[in-house]
Amino acid sequence: MPKITHAFAIKAPAEKVYKAVTEEDGISSWFTKNTIAKPEVGFTDEFFFGPKDPSVKGRYHNEMLVTELVPNKAIRWDCTGGDETWIGTKLSFELTGGDGKTDVLFTHSDWAEQSLFFAHCNYNWGMFMTSLKQYCETGTGNPY
Repeated sequence: MPKITHAFAIKAPAEKVYKAVTEEDGISSWFTKNTIAKPEVGFTDEFFFGPKDPSVKGRYHNEMLVTELVPNKAIRWDCTGGDETWIGTKLSFELTGGDGKTDVLFTHSDWAEQSLFFAHCNYNWGMFMTSLKQYCETGTGNPY
């Protein structure tokens, strides 16, 4: 099955990167401002692109079940709701490094096919990973 992978370094300790990917305030600072999230296995994080109101046209929404949290090392989500192309896909952030630097390996796997939408998502993940890096290094990301 196709997967999206991005590998990059962040000039910040793994603890800071981990919090940015697991805590609501962190995620809303680099991914999307409209986020509901808790750093708890079994919690379903929700990400809204546009208004939270489901009756509003143009709203985009994803639900990610938090399946694994290894402090300062790994975060895993399973997509359980939202765009039907994403449902059943898995996302992970692997964190390694030291001396104030964190290497991130981001993977969005288990896609049914490589399509134009897949390519579009790959591009957008690249932008969001850049936003994560900026947020962790400078305190300012570029969320949706």
